[in-house]
Amino acid sequence: MSDLVTLAIPSKGRLKEQVDAFFAKDGIVLKQIAGARGYRAAVEGHPGIDVMLLSSSEIAASLANGDVHLGVTGEDLIREAAPELETRVALLKTLGFGFADVVVAVPASWIDVSTMADLDDICAAYAARHKKRLRIATKYTQLTRSHFASAGISDYRIVPSAGATEGAPTAGTAEAIVDITTTGATLTANGLKILDDGVILKSQANLAQSLLADWTPAQKAAAAAFLAPLGVELSE
Repeated sequence: MSDLVTLAIPSKGRLKEQVDAFFAKDGIVLKQIAGARGYRAAVEGHPGIDVMLLSSSEIAASLANGDVHLGVTGEDLIREAAPELETRVALLKTLGFGFADVVVAVPASWIDVSTMADLDDICAAYAARHKKRLRIATKYTQLTRSHFASAGISDYRIVPSAGATEGAPTAGTAEAIVDITTTGATLTANGLKILDDGVILKSQANLAQSLLADWTPAQKAAAAAFLAPLGVELSE
């Protein structure tokens, strides 16, 4: 078994730049190896840390499954990958970037629908009228089920979305959606509105620890040394 600590960070894009800057401000320098297209990086002065470059969703799944020790990704993705969060992943530090809200949005033309209770009424009426359940398009299956259950809504079905979720109602593939938004502009442009109590999660990038990963004493020591400049301690 390797005594290296695996740290997963985003492989590209604005989020990777922000992660690099976040570590750099505390003197932690990440250097990509195996060429510009490589998927590994090293941390100067911390030979015990092995950095993996993955997509944000892969990082969340790897944390939830114990395949990496530490990772940086959105809280929305972590909570979607690990509904029973407290036993699988510890959120160590919010990073102040990567902000996005997971929201329930319905057509703006539904003028009498502004709350989850109103949506419950619509779902029941839709089921009675059409003999089938109202469709909710989303990539966030677990978060949607949890939020709808807490609102007492059961007369709906999830339509998995792999593309532009906000376009589903216009395309006729769903009646409402659960998706992420930063400003709400894209939702408005697609004729949608957020329910008054439809914010499921206010998410941002997090430094997280997998509780299911195998942690040797040497790995804990290496991780503690790496995290110390950030003012972060491992979860027990």
